[in-house]
Amino acid sequence: MRIDRCYCFQRTFAELLSVAAQTGAGSVEDLQRHVRFGLRCRLCLPYVRRMLQTGQTVFSEIIREDSAS
Repeated sequence: MRIDRCYCFQRTFAELLSVAAQTGAGSVEDLQRHVRFGLRCRLCLPYVRRMLQTGQTVFSEIIREDSAS
């Protein structure tokens, strides 16, 4: 399974990482001030948190909110 985007808003994690780098956003909340994602089903939020920590933009495992840090 390839997980690489916020499906509700069709924003790839690569795109979100680029916005984070351009704006200096270091948290989901900071990043949401610049681009819309994660506001509906919220399933992408653990992946975005991991992305911000590691720079990884493609995932193959399920990440739950309690295992994102």
